[in-house]
Order: sequence, then structure tokens, then C-alpha cells
Amino acid sequence: MFAVINSVGLLGLNAFAVKVEIEASKGLPSFDIVGLADASVKESRERVRSALRSSEITLPLRKIIINLAPADVKKTGSVYDLAVAVALLRMADLVDDSMLSTSAFIGELSLSGEVRPVQGVLPMTIMAQKMGLSEIYVPADNVREASVVEGIKAYGVRSLRELVFHFEKKAAIVPAAHYKPTAESYFGSLDFADVKGQSAAKKALEVAAAGGHNVLMIGSPGSGKSMLAKRMPSILPAMTFEESIETTNIHSVAGLLDSNSPLITTRPFRSPHHTVSPAGLSGGGSVPKPGEISLAHNGLLFLDELAEFSRPALEILRQPLEDRQVTISRVSGSITYPCSFMLIAAMNPCPCGYFGHPTRKCICSPKQVSSYLSKVSGPLLDRFDIHLEVAPVEFADLSSTAKEESSASIRERVQKARDIQNERFKGTSITCNARITSDILHEVCPVTDEASKLLENVFDRLGLSARAYDRILKVARTVADMDGAKVIDKKHIAMAVQYRSLDRKYWNG
Repeated sequence: MFAVINSVGLLGLNAFAVKVEIEASKGLPSFDIVGLADASVKESRERVRSALRSSEITLPLRKIIINLAPADVKKTGSVYDLAVAVALLRMADLVDDSMLSTSAFIGELSLSGEVRPVQGVLPMTIMAQKMGLSEIYVPADNVREASVVEGIKAYGVRSLRELVFHFEKKAAIVPAAHYKPTAESYFGSLDFADVKGQSAAKKALEVAAAGGHNVLMIGSPGSGKSMLAKRMPSILPAMTFEESIETTNIHSVAGLLDSNSPLITTRPFRSPHHTVSPAGLSGGGSVPKPGEISLAHNGLLFLDELAEFSRPALEILRQPLEDRQVTISRVSGSITYPCSFMLIAAMNPCPCGYFGHPTRKCICSPKQVSSYLSKVSGPLLDRFDIHLEVAPVEFADLSSTAKEESSASIRERVQKARDIQNERFKGTSITCNARITSDILHEVCPVTDEASKLLENVFDRLGLSARAYDRILKVARTVADMDGAKVIDKKHIAMAVQYRSLDRKYWNG
């Protein structure tokens, strides 16, 4: 007897169709799994056997071979347990082919027959929908995640026994309702209205949000760098549904999804500790998992105390910041994860934190200051579009009872600037000014003669790199968009240059 059950495999973010083929023939009773299965897949024989016994289902006394096709693709994990069990149910005539041809099965079985949750259900459900299937059976803890995908019914299975009763029409499993996020779920609770003073810093961060630019903040302890950074997601445009799906896929593969909130609708804010390893940032493992830079996809990566991070960890950011993706290579193959994020970093100007402070004396020697700042390399520093000095908050600002501008108000201006960019880059893969490619830079960043002369003078006097020149133009384009100007003027260039000159104060004396 021969039968085929639909399932789905996962390699990184790439889901692929898997056919669980089962053949039962006469001979000594045996149970083998083939099809380039790793140890965790082959061990499913014992899990499935025990689950069937606990569910009072008798395994057919035949020579059973299960093939996971395609046989030339590595199969890993425990996601195939449920599909293998259903194949054996088919052999025992507890279910017929008409119930299986349009369904996929994903889940891990416990020895007692319970169906345990697995990682990566969302990308696998999307793949099942692309396969033309109309139903997918997943662990009950994952069913809300699967219900995000339209066009396919998601059934949450708690146990193998419950699935048998469903097939026998004794107790039907009700498909989960399609999940739709509420409008309130798109923004967090932190608000710029909580930040007293810092009007210059808020303006710079508004420009950064409007153009998707990377920001480096330098200031003494207690000046509000972390407080400002944590509120950045509240002024960014709301995530599109496509962005939510992309981000949720990554978090699903990493096993970080909350079952009560199966779709990520607020922009990610990742803030790893400065002891994080290079692999923790970029991703890794024998079966590579996404790192912090991929978990921040479509959101923000905040590196507090930048100079305290290890040099290898910081340098690993350089290539992903340019390519917006990271490839992790292992003996078993290479996996590429997307990592399009805004980088926000904060640091003190010296070990004691008070170099350049208006009232407190710095106790560090010039050598200590230079050594501390040199932990951030020139190439990495060059990748920050905006360099921002965060000054200590004045007492008058702290004691003021006047209301500060809310994030919602700032976000309206940011959204207007983004709308201009969306119209400008319609039909391309570019999403904001920070992503402008060099081949169209001068086409989308026209400048007046006065602005061109100012930029030429600045380039010669400051000895800017080609990358710095490009980034000044991109920031100026954003400032012009916020002004509603089609052509970049002298004042727009001046503001962009102001945001790029702080490194000369600290790094070049």
C-alpha cells in the first residue's frame, strides 16, 4: 500500500514543499525513514510509535518505509512528526485520501501523543498556501500564527487522538479565525512627549526617521541618549502588511513569537548588551539562526555604549549595513537573512564620560580619550549618516511644566516626507532616501549652484570620503523633502554637513 502526505520543510527563511511518502509491504515488521533526514528527523520513529500507543492506535505489522521527498534536500527538526503519524493513520485506514490531498501537516509529537509547538510556522504556512493547499494542521499553540495567512484554513491540533476524532467526524476541530491586528497595535507606549528639552536632538532624530538614516549620538551620562533612542520607533511610519510578514517570518524562525500576538506590527527595537558576540549579532549555530541584525529587520538596532562593544562585533556590521542582508555559511550550506534596519548608536565621549562637558571636569588623559574613541573605526563611523552631540539637559527644561511635542505629531511630518519618497521611488526596490543607490543619486538629488559650491568647499576642507559625500547628499535630500522642496538648496546642504562634522571634533582633535 502506498500513500502521500503533504508537509513543509524549512531552511533559514526558505520554506519548501515536502512529500511524506509511505509504503507498507509484507515482510518482517520494521519502520525506516529515508530522504536525507538528520538525527532529529530519524528519531521521530520512536516519538511517533509511542504517540500512537498512547493514543490507543495500533501500528500496522508490516515493513514500513517512509521517504521524505525531495530526497536531495536536507531535512532537519521535528516538524515532520505529525505528517509521519498521519501517514501511518492512512496505513491503518483511519483516514482516506480525500481528507489528505488538500491538507498539510506540521508539528512535533510528544510520547503521550500531544502536539508540541514548532518554530517557523508562518513561512511554512505561506509555502503551503503557495502549494495550492486549502488546509493546514499545526500545533494549537501555533494556530494563531498560521491564521495570519489568508486563503488557507488553519487547524490547531492539541493531540493525535483529537486529530483522529476529527477525521472520524466524532469531534471536529474548528479552524482558527483569520488574525487581523488592531490599529492600536502598530505603535508602542513610549512617547517623545516624555523627553524634556533636547529640541536639537529631537529635530535630528526626526530627520533620521524621515529618511531612514543611521545615527550616532555622543554625550555625557544622563543626557538622555538612551531615552531618545527608545522612542524612535514611535515616530517611524507604521509597518506595511508586507513588512510585518517579513519581520514576523524572521522572529518565527528564531522562536521569538508571542502566541497571543502572532503578527509583529510594531517596528522591532533590538538593544543587545555590549558583551554580545559577533555570532550573536550576525546569526549562527550549526543550523544558522537569525542574529540581532536580522531580528531588527524593518526596525531599529540600538547599540548603547558603542565603544564598549568588541572590535570584531562592530566590524561585522559594516557589510550588512551596505548590503541589507547577511549570509551565514556552514558546511551544510549557506543561509541568507535580510537585515534592513536603522542603526542608532550611543556612546560617551571618554571613559569618565565628561570630556567637553560644560560644567563637569573630565579626569581622563588625552591618551585615554584617544584610545577610547579609537575603538570605533573610521569605516564604521563613516556609515553613520548623522552624528549628533546630545548636550546635558538644562534645569529650566527639566523643571518646565510645558507640554513637549508628542510622537504622533512628529510622526505626521515624518509620514509626509516618506510619502514624497514613496512617490519618488515608485516601481523600484528603494524604500527611503537612505537607500538611494549611487546610479540614481544625482538624478534624485538635484542641487542649486550655491548648494553645489558649499558642498565642494566642505568636501575639500574636511577631506570627506566618497561615502560621506553620498550620505550628505542623501540627508540633504531628506531635509529638502521635509521642507517640501524639489531641489536641494544651500540651507539643506548646511544642515546635512552640520550632522556630519561631529567626528572632526572628537576623532580629529
